[in-house]
Amino acid sequence: MILPFKDRHPDIHESVYISHSATVTGDIKIGAESSVWPGVVIRGDVSPTIIGTKVNIQDLSVLHQSPDLPLVIEDEVTVGHQVTLHSCTIRKNALIGMGSIILDGAEIGEGAFVGAGSLVPPGKKIPAGMMAFGRPAKVIREVNEEDRKDMERIVREYAEKAQLYKKAEMKKLSGDDS
Repeated sequence: MILPFKDRHPDIHESVYISHSATVTGDIKIGAESSVWPGVVIRGDVSPTIIGTKVNIQDLSVLHQSPDLPLVIEDEVTVGHQVTLHSCTIRKNALIGMGSIILDGAEIGEGAFVGAGSLVPPGKKIPAGMMAFGRPAKVIREVNEEDRKDMERIVREYAEKAQLYKKAEMKKLSGDDS
């Protein structure tokens, strides 16, 4: 469901896949080839949310903001299942693992990896190319080549899969069940 909030309307590139069970409302911008999966809620009713190209926001994630603190997700980011992002910045090529929470003013560096179930507290910065785990998240090592390849694969596969889902949903909405 894509809805305005007051005078703010989502700005969504035509190539974006948004599941029919997701909610996107308010001051939201989503770049080309991105995907928003089932049960995701992206509310832009407090501050803007800016999502780059080839970003995948996986099932049941919640994206929101605090006053005057936008949420920014740069290009080719993976946001795993059941992630909460709140007024933070996620730099290009980062991966946020399932069930993680990233809070106000936190910044995840380019190519960084936040492990599943982690909590990145307000204002914390995870440096570029580093892997962090825990509650609170602590840097444990550098992202290695195998990690990087897997992160790239996930972005690629979600971008491809999103187009298949988009076609299937368009077909169903048009009444063509063949």
